[in-house]
Amino acid sequence: MNIPIQNIYYLLCYAWDKLQEGEIVSVSPENCQTTAELFARVMDSGVTHLLKRGLDRDYISEEVETSSLRGKFDVTTTIKKNLLRKSRVHCVVDSFSYDVTHNRIIKATLRNLLRCRGLNRDLRDRLLRLYRRLHDVSDVKLSLKDFNNVQLHRNNAWYGFLLQVCRLIYDNLLINEETGDSQFRDFLRDERQMARLFENFVFNFYRQEQTEFKVKSELLRWEGVNATIEDKQFLPNMRTDVSMDSATRKIVLDTKYYKDSLQSFHGNSSVHSGNLYQLFAYLKNFYLKNIQDGDTRPIEGILLYPTTGQSLSLNYEIHGHSIRIVTLNLDTSWKEIRQQLLNILEPNPLKLTQPVLENPKL
Repeated sequence: MNIPIQNIYYLLCYAWDKLQEGEIVSVSPENCQTTAELFARVMDSGVTHLLKRGLDRDYISEEVETSSLRGKFDVTTTIKKNLLRKSRVHCVVDSFSYDVTHNRIIKATLRNLLRCRGLNRDLRDRLLRLYRRLHDVSDVKLSLKDFNNVQLHRNNAWYGFLLQVCRLIYDNLLINEETGDSQFRDFLRDERQMARLFENFVFNFYRQEQTEFKVKSELLRWEGVNATIEDKQFLPNMRTDVSMDSATRKIVLDTKYYKDSLQSFHGNSSVHSGNLYQLFAYLKNFYLKNIQDGDTRPIEGILLYPTTGQSLSLNYEIHGHSIRIVTLNLDTSWKEIRQQLLNILEPNPLKLTQPVLENPKL
């Protein structure tokens, strides 16, 4: 799926819930030719902005051997090393330093990008200047532990956007240990990674860009099941990607990310059967739950697929439930993508009948 570079940037900003920070970083994504160039420009602009604001500092503990007491006197280590004979002591000193984990991650990411093939010389030179300006920060080999150890708070929350970019680069930059060169993996081909990204993008878009519905993800229990507690434990969990509630409507939206929006069998195209069964199970269980709660709102289901080719808009009424299968064209302007997403919330044009249950007391 060939998604324009500028749209990838918008998807990431929404998916990470960092739209405001993403707008501050001026990268002109429409001028980028590759994802590697896009993220290099983001790091260039983001780190430049960060340096203007001032790098974050924090107290870090450092163990030193000194001839005078400083910080906390470590008696045990001093005796163990027999330092008193040398007129020295072992101390633990807290210093206010730029050498904190989040700055180390940024510096290491800049270093890895400098080794990336395909970046133009001007961009590489700008990254190198930024790298050298972080002279008070240690140059470390990144690991997942570094990202997990980051602690952000109100005063350094702006780091969150850049650290998300750093993590994406870390996950997708393939480094040759022998030559030191690196190459950016096309993460757009990774359906599992893109499925998470697309789901988060849609969730945060609707949370920010409309006010009619409250947006959340819901854990749904199986209704009308007669089984022992032990047997019920083996039923799979049902969690919606996006649930939207208003005073008069409830929408269950399930996002999927496939190369092809339809499945093929013996030359015939159809909706992905597993996706449709899953959505229908959500609708039936929500309906049973709402009967018990006295909630009379209609429950609508939407399967949403991204596409850069054939568009799809299918409308059904199945057992009295509105079900729509629609695509979101990502190969267009961002203004048009935004309008497509808002239009999806329009009611199903089919005239719906009320669902009928054989035993509504279940």
